[in-house]
Amino acid sequence: MNKKILYYLTPALTAILMFLSNFLSTGLFKDGFQNFSVWFVLSVFVFACGWFITKTFGWTFGGKVLFAVIVATVIFSNMLVLFFRIYFGLNELLSENLILYSLRNIMLGSMAFFGMSIAEVIQLQREILSHKQKSSTYEKALFDSHKAADNTIEEAKLKADRILFEAEKELNAVIEKKNRIEIQLKEFIQAEKELIKKYEEDNG
Repeated sequence: MNKKILYYLTPALTAILMFLSNFLSTGLFKDGFQNFSVWFVLSVFVFACGWFITKTFGWTFGGKVLFAVIVATVIFSNMLVLFFRIYFGLNELLSENLILYSLRNIMLGSMAFFGMSIAEVIQLQREILSHKQKSSTYEKALFDSHKAADNTIEEAKLKADRILFEAEKELNAVIEKKNRIEIQLKEFIQAEKELIKKYEEDNG
């Protein structure tokens, strides 16, 4: 629970950074590179906040949170400029200046969305790479299983052929033995007949 509360500090920090941009000059290069450097650093921090929002809240819910932060910051900034127009030096063209202050907040909010997008793209690329590696592993395992199954089938065929050959060999041996016994039996019967015939002739 405390961890989730800490996660909301990132959108709060994003809102603070966007709100601080109201006090920066819009002339990026008029005062040298110092003002530009401040804007650049502010943009980098907002980008990092967007990155962290994606990591903590995810793309869908984080986008909703960031959109709410941008809308709330724009409204609060416009109210601030409207009530303290003298401090901001906006005696004339108030509506145009309100639009400009809104746009600078929206620009920083866009940097946060850009950070979210980059983080999400990198996360998706990692997931795609992980899925490709898993797919490659599954394909390799499937290929190995098919290969093992083919080897098993080949071994079974060879074993069946060997058993069939041995059976045919034994069958031929049995048939040959049977034929030999039949021949011997016929010879024995023939010899016995001759003996009986000879015996009858001697006694006759």
